Amino acid sequence: MRFPRHRTSDHAVVRQVASVCLGYPDDEMIAMVPLIDAALGEQPADEAITGLRSFVAHLRDSEPKMLRQEYTDLFDLSRKHTLYLSYWTAGDTRRRGTALGLFKQRYRDSGFLVDLRGELPDHLPIVLEFAARVDPQAGSELLQEHRPALELLRLSLVDRQTPYVDVLTAVCATLPGESPADRRAVMAMQGAPPPTESVGLEPFDPRLLPIAGTR
Repeated sequence: MRFPRHRTSDHAVVRQVASVCLGYPDDEMIAMVPLIDAALGEQPADEAITGLRSFVAHLRDSEPKMLRQEYTDLFDLSRKHTLYLSYWTAGDTRRRGTALGLFKQRYRDSGFLVDLRGELPDHLPIVLEFAARVDPQAGSELLQEHRPALELLRLSLVDRQTPYVDVLTAVCATLPGESPADRRAVMAMQGAPPPTESVGLEPFDPRLLPIAGTR
């Protein structure tokens, strides 16, 4: 007798939905909520899908004005929750230019034209869409290389007690191994960023950070 295998969700679906959910909740994004929920409904209800459906319910049940204020306060005005992955490892330093160049090179190597939509190449929604729709292998490698940044962001969202933690938890669930339980465990990961005072201090717009050559 053959027993059915436990099905897990499609990583491409999880990453594409997470990419949309981490975007600014404008009218176009909010209009996609029924489509997103339907796509998730076709997936097996594992931890990633359950968390994403919970977040989609948050989008569906909240006033657009409140969603936009929440997003701006969380991601645009606080270094503690920045979606720019290289900032977690390079901070506001000259090294960040090199890190951003490596993202661009990975996109060029894929052979596809990646539309950054005015964002920096390390913006997490861009990386997730690249992994979901363009080059799953290269995208998975990028996410894995920046796993410490993803986990630090996830833990920061846990501290904030925001529904967005479900989205980051789903993203981390598409990567090998269990998520670290705390920041000390993250720092023990290979490639984890050194402690830095530049993360999590003052409100800022991360799109204004220097790309290269200046502090």
